[in-house]
Amino acid sequence: MNARREFLKTAPAGLLLVSSRTAFTYQANSTVEVGIVGCGGRGNWIAPFFPEFAGARVVALADVQRANLEATAEKLKVEPGRAYLGPDAYLRLAESKLDAVVIETPTIYHPEQGLAAVKAGKHVFMAKPVAVDVPGCRTVLESGELARQKKLSFWVDFQSRARDAYKETVERVRRGDIGKPAFAQVYYHAGRPWRDKGTPEMDPEQRRILNWFGDRVLSGDIIVEQNIHVIDIANWLLGARPVKAHGTGGRTDWRGTANDYGDAWDHFAVTFWYPDGVHASFNSHQLNGALSDLCVRVFGIHGCADTHYGGMIRIVGKNPWMGAEKDDTFRGGAIQNVKDFIASIRESKPIYNYEASVESNLTAILGRTAAYREATVTWDEMMAANEKWEKPPLRLKY
Repeated sequence: MNARREFLKTAPAGLLLVSSRTAFTYQANSTVEVGIVGCGGRGNWIAPFFPEFAGARVVALADVQRANLEATAEKLKVEPGRAYLGPDAYLRLAESKLDAVVIETPTIYHPEQGLAAVKAGKHVFMAKPVAVDVPGCRTVLESGELARQKKLSFWVDFQSRARDAYKETVERVRRGDIGKPAFAQVYYHAGRPWRDKGTPEMDPEQRRILNWFGDRVLSGDIIVEQNIHVIDIANWLLGARPVKAHGTGGRTDWRGTANDYGDAWDHFAVTFWYPDGVHASFNSHQLNGALSDLCVRVFGIHGCADTHYGGMIRIVGKNPWMGAEKDDTFRGGAIQNVKDFIASIRESKPIYNYEASVESNLTAILGRTAAYREATVTWDEMMAANEKWEKPPLRLKY
């Protein structure tokens, strides 16, 4: 079912109905000005792509960590007066003179930051995932609808969906090259993506933000924050979202290691039931780097679509096809998304993918909910519960 239609049937009465603004119009050689919210590792990694590959200018920054903000401002040559510090920095950036807001912050803040940017009349480029809970997903869906009304792009950075080899695989599955999909194997096996970056003497809230990857509330846990890559690919290949899930998982004892900080789980095992009798077996771990792989395989009676994020993409069986021996998914997909986003602004042709992004986000939340409960949870039960995760107060000391 279309995510927008489903959400709008159950959306609260306060669904935003704001009058449209005139869409931005640019000359072919005009420079698009963007602001980056979040000056951590991901923000610093992706920010240079905007000038290098899309000809845009990074003119403003926002962060709650002074050291990160100042270092990034120096690196990107952003004027000191356009480097905003503090819990409300994202608001000041969104309301300043620029065309687009790039959101690269802890996941729990994405919904409010995206909404603020759209309200301020800015295009939005958002890191995945879009939210940690169902209410957050609803907010992102509402923000996307408002962006449509205002003729503003609202684009979520799912790299695999930007890659030709993945697109072709989906087309071949749709046309029946593997037969009707019956079963999917989905897994995300990797090492620990974070280490404690703080010190015992650091302000506790600053330390928590700095280590947000390992914080369940800030990140949504690994199944939402990172494993969503393969969950999104599974939904895309199967052309649907699950109706229910059953799962388990946990957190290993990391005492005495640099990875001890935080409370995020490090392994999940979930079974998803899709429509028409299709099942998907999902599991993930972030215990070590041995045999790391982000894989989605979809099986039918004629063969298998075998995809690996950053690796081989192919179809084996009756209708074999080699899409890529080693796809540049992570970097190449991000670069393509940046190029498409900036082109949409420059050409006044807004682009949107928030509906599929929300649906995949909710699929990850469904798996997390089932695993936390060690029970079977249906999609409808999850949506009706509408469980909200509270943001920690940002009473930061500078």
